[in-house]
Amino acid sequence: MTKDLIEKAKDKFAEIIKEQLERVEVLKKTIADIDYKKLTPIIIGICFGDGIGEVISRHAQRVLAHVLKDEVSKGKIVFKDIDGLTIENRAKQMKAIPDDVLEEIKSCHVILKGPTTTPQTGDKWPNIESANVAMRRYLDLFANVRPVKVPKEGIDWCFFRENTEGAYILGSKGFDVSQDLSVDFKVITEQGAERIIRMAFEYARKNKIDRVTVVTKSNVVKTTDGRFSKVAFRIAREYPQIRLDEWYIDIMTAKLIDPLRRKDFKVIVLPNLYGDILTDEAAQLQGGVGTAGSANIGKRWAMFEAIHGSAPRMVKEGRAKFADPSSMIRASAMLLRHIGYLQPAEKVEQALEICGQYEKKITITGRESAATGSEYTDYILSWIDNPRLAESYKTFIS
Repeated sequence: MTKDLIEKAKDKFAEIIKEQLERVEVLKKTIADIDYKKLTPIIIGICFGDGIGEVISRHAQRVLAHVLKDEVSKGKIVFKDIDGLTIENRAKQMKAIPDDVLEEIKSCHVILKGPTTTPQTGDKWPNIESANVAMRRYLDLFANVRPVKVPKEGIDWCFFRENTEGAYILGSKGFDVSQDLSVDFKVITEQGAERIIRMAFEYARKNKIDRVTVVTKSNVVKTTDGRFSKVAFRIAREYPQIRLDEWYIDIMTAKLIDPLRRKDFKVIVLPNLYGDILTDEAAQLQGGVGTAGSANIGKRWAMFEAIHGSAPRMVKEGRAKFADPSSMIRASAMLLRHIGYLQPAEKVEQALEICGQYEKKITITGRESAATGSEYTDYILSWIDNPRLAESYKTFIS
């Protein structure tokens, strides 16, 4: 009996190893970065997701359309609405991303994506993969970039989370060896680690930042985390003007909330699972996960999203219209920066910080006692159009 179980497990493991070795060969191929300056038009896909995703995505789309209205009128920017990522449709087709939806996504240059529901053990949905994980893999969006900024606390972090490997890449490939034993897998490749770590160092170099922090648990998870650590220190030798330090994930979660140490961190690069944990913690310091946006960047495509989930309970309780759109609007600002519209992006970011951290004339809590998402979006737009925006922002950060 035990021998049979081992043989079946070996066969499954062999399939996984074969798949990953094939992926490594693809990673070895060089692909040029896309040049948005040469694109006319730039197609922005609005992928609504489900739960509160559609509601907050439309608010973010309104902000994008507002700051890009001249570019839209000139035909330089085109918006494309993409439906079909609802959990109902994905469950019906038994696919993380239905084929027709994936083709629509691939027809765009950049995507603004609303939150999507991921099935979990014990709920009513079938065991389909996370749409986020699948999209990152299908589009090879290897870099998850999440900035967190709290000027009054001296916090100005940029996280570079590896997006296509680590503990998540094989999340649906684990298996029960027996009634008593379950196994999951973690994968780190030399090529996957190098491209995310190099991106972090390049960001630091371009922004004249003198420190990069790599986060692992390489003292215990010696093989995969050990590889990530070794690659980081190898690449660091190419950037002598930038200091690299390594922190373990457990103590790093403490140091991010330590007022005496957290100001020291600047650029942080880390594997997938650790990045997911730390960026949620960091977002809480900024005002909660509802305030944080996220960029998912590859060579050919880029996707921008909120870092929180689809909040089905809010929808069930009839509170979707009170959902905070700040995360999606911040993701929109990141999208604008990515395609080269720096001034509109700066206006959106400044308006978000004034509305959420400084003036707070209108508040949004997700409940009837405060503003709706539409009202809060109006508030943000009023500051974007305010000629005193830059002056007020300087006062806020001083």
